[in-house]
This record gives sequence, structure tokens and C-alpha cells, in this order.
Amino acid sequence: MKNNPKLGLFVSLFVLAGVPVIFLITSLLTGEWNYLLYSVVPSFSAGLTGLMISVQQIKKEQRI
Repeated sequence: MKNNPKLGLFVSLFVLAGVPVIFLITSLLTGEWNYLLYSVVPSFSAGLTGLMISVQQIKKEQRI
């Protein structure tokens, strides 16, 4: 399988920033703020994990 850390970086940034924005819009439209509340922690944990791994892979490729 071919590694693509740039794609991983894009996906992790989308999860980190895009998913809470989607749930913010959903919360604004429905008035149920639990959607936003319950989406922030999982998206930040998944986004930061992916971000750290993809940045490490990019640094590793630049050293080689």
C-alpha cells in the first residue's frame, strides 16, 4: 500500500476543523446543542491523532 501523508494531512485537518463546523450548522438549524457538544471531543481526538501521524510521516520522508 502506498503512503500518502499529504492526503492524511488534508483528511486530519478536515476532521479537526470541518466536522465541528458541520455539527455547528446542524446545531444552529435544529437548536439541539448536544450535536455540537458530543462531536467536538471525538473530532479533536481523531484530528489531532491523524495530524501528528501525518506530520511525522512528512518529516520522515523529507529526511530520506
